[in-house]
Formats: sequence, structure tokens, C-alpha cells
Amino acid sequence: MKRMALHWKILLGIVVGILLGALLPYFQGFRVGNLFAFPDGKTLVIDWIKPFGTIFINLLKLIAIPLIITSLITGVANLKDISKFSRIGFRTIGLYLFTTFVATSLGLMIVNLVKPSRSLSAETKEELMALYSTDASGKIEAAFQAKETGPLQPLIDIVPGNIFEALSQNGNMLQVIFFVIFLGIGLILIKEEDARPVVSFFHSLNEVIMKLVDLIMLSAPIGVLALMASLVVESPNMELFRALIMYSITVAAGLLILIFGFYPLMVKIFTKRSYASFIQGIAPAQLLAFSTSSSAATLPVTMERVQEHLGVDEEVASFVLPVGATINMDGTSLYQAVAAVFIANTLGMELTFGQQLTVIMTATLASIGSAAVPGAGMVMLVIVLSAIGVPEAGLALIFAVDRPLDMIRTVANVTSDSSVAMIVGKSLGMLHDPVEKKWDDHYKRNETQDV
Repeated sequence: MKRMALHWKILLGIVVGILLGALLPYFQGFRVGNLFAFPDGKTLVIDWIKPFGTIFINLLKLIAIPLIITSLITGVANLKDISKFSRIGFRTIGLYLFTTFVATSLGLMIVNLVKPSRSLSAETKEELMALYSTDASGKIEAAFQAKETGPLQPLIDIVPGNIFEALSQNGNMLQVIFFVIFLGIGLILIKEEDARPVVSFFHSLNEVIMKLVDLIMLSAPIGVLALMASLVVESPNMELFRALIMYSITVAAGLLILIFGFYPLMVKIFTKRSYASFIQGIAPAQLLAFSTSSSAATLPVTMERVQEHLGVDEEVASFVLPVGATINMDGTSLYQAVAAVFIANTLGMELTFGQQLTVIMTATLASIGSAAVPGAGMVMLVIVLSAIGVPEAGLALIFAVDRPLDMIRTVANVTSDSSVAMIVGKSLGMLHDPVEKKWDDHYKRNETQDV
């Protein structure tokens, strides 16, 4: 019998969690003499089911720092070929950072315009803040103190004075990212034989961490079941669910603007290719990305479509696309920006301009360290929330709709990789008409046979 896919298990966990949260409060409990008392339904959820959701959140927080360290060092170290492909490398990284910055900024702009949590009453926000944060007052006070600092204080805060101190708290993740990128640059600049042991160590450690992520995601159905059950029991009103629908529409709208607006426009401006040819050429890879929610799993199809149907030279595609599958996560960064603001506002926390700038920087850099596998964006969101002082347990608010949004944001990631590959190829004279390229390859093969 075919095993149920993980995403279906997560969706099932969400449904079962909502049903348990809706039905168990009607259970009154019972006693067996003076020896045993079975708790009522609400107590059962809070004391015996919710802890499994807390454990799942803690596992995500536990793996966040190791995941971003190993993924980011591995991704930067892959640029060891930058001496050979320096022109390709610098253009690629520059474009990836630009598109990620645009995606994050677009997410912030849309969420501030739509304000998906506006339908929530002040009472509901207070209840949710009390539910998800035991030190809310301290975080709010810290936010007010941030206003009194100098304009360059965020820049100062990026550079750690002690990396081991930065590693001890998820809230210092931006400092960790800075150090990891700095370390990666050092690995590129030294001799390859000297860097090889360090790179091999982090590559192997990255494989171990990725396996741990797989193991943690196996517990996701139980974790989301517990989180949704406790969410419904402790906040049994429809306001939150209406806000959640608006949040989903906000994220989806931003992603669709990227997929069908921003990327085709970039391709049109820089390569003169038509909108229809780009979408038609990359559509099969987009559909596979939508079904798998994995940029890595889609990579072989993406490379085939970009080379054979969009005309990008193999030398460019073989460098740009694998690097993009590792470090270019535009859909993830947009989602993280929207989710961070939504969760903060839902909990009654208004983010300052400085905090939203921190969201842009953190989401842009954290998306570089996001693994190209389903659910990794949720892990990276822990980093963004920690950086702006929002309780990480607020992740429970968006779990119910994360899977379908994950599918759409993977499409955005793959589309971004493909558009950057075309632009880099065009800038280097390595973008051909796909028909002409096939004819040239056919001619070269025949010429070789004749010789």
C-alpha cells in the first residue's frame, strides 16, 4: 500500500487538530472513585496535547542556527569556481540579492497596505499576546528603547563582538549570518587545498543537519495537530480565521505579482524575450515546483527547460541554477516578511520602521540559508521573528495555511532562478534562440561525425 505523502499528513493533522479543538471542550471529564480523575476536554488539550506542539516549535528553534550555518557556508563555498566563472558569479549573486530584496520589500509593502489582521479586536489581540508571550512587556519596552538609539545602531548590531555569545541566542541570528558569510569569503580567498577540509566538514555536517530536518518534519503532523487544537481551544472565535484568510490572500497576491509580473518584466527588459515565450518555456518546471514544494527536487527539470527551451548556455545554467536552488529563495523571503508583520500585528505589536528594515535584511539573508526542501521556510521564519522580538510560538497562527503557500512560493523561487539565468546569459552573450541553439548543436554533432 502506498504511503501517504508528508504534506497530506500535515493537512490531516491540521484538520484533526481543529476538530479536536472544537469538540473536546464539550467533554466534561469524569472520576473513578477517589483514585483517578480524567480531565475535562479543555484541560486535556492544554495539559496533554499542547505540549507536543511546544516541543515541535522548540525543535524548529533548536535546528535553526545549525541549519543556517551549514547551509550558508556550503552555499558560499560552492563559489570556489568564482576564479573561473568570476563574471558569471558576481552577476549571479548580485541579481539574486536584488530579486530577494525586491521580494521582501514587496511583501512588506503589501502587508502594510492590506493589514490582514485589522479585523481582529483589541481584546482578541490581548488574548493572543498573553497566550503566545510570557514576556511581552519586556519585548515592547525593548522596541521603544530601539527608537532612542542612533541611526546606525542596526548596522553596529549586525557585527558581533563575540561569535559564541551570538550563537547562544536565536535573537542574534543576523550576527551569526554576518560571521558565516565572512567565514565563507575567507574560505574562497585561501588556497583550495587549505579550504577543502573545512568545506568538507561543513558539507558533511550540512547533510547531517538536513537529515535532522527530515526527522523533525516527520513529527510535523503531530506538532501541527497539537498547535491547532490548542489554538482553537484557547482562542475559540472566528476573528482569527478571517484574518488568516486575509493573510493567505496577501501572501498569494505578492507571490503571483512576482511570478507573473516582476520576473517576466525583468526578462522582457534585459533579454527582449516575450512574456509568453518565458512563461511557456518554464511552465513545466513551475508545475513540478508547485507539486513538490522543493527547488532542489525541481532542479533537473528547471535546468532542462532553461537550456533547451529558453536558450541559456549550459555553462551559465549549470552554475546559476544550482547556486540559485541553494541561496535564492525570493518566495520564502516575501512570505517571511508578510508572516512576520502579520504575526506581530496579530499579537498586538506594531513594528517600527527600523524593525521593518531589520525584517528586510534578516529575511533577505535568512532566505539564502533556507534549504531547498519543503517546510524549510518555516524554520527560517524563526530567525526573522527572533530578530524583531516577536514570540516564535506565534508560528502556530499560520501553520494551517503554510502548505499551499509553500507550494506557490516554491514556484516563485524556481521562476526567479530561471529569469536570473536568462539575464546573466544575455549579459555574457550566452543566451541563444532555443531553435537556433538546437540547430547549432545538431550541426556540431554532424560536423564531428564527418571529421
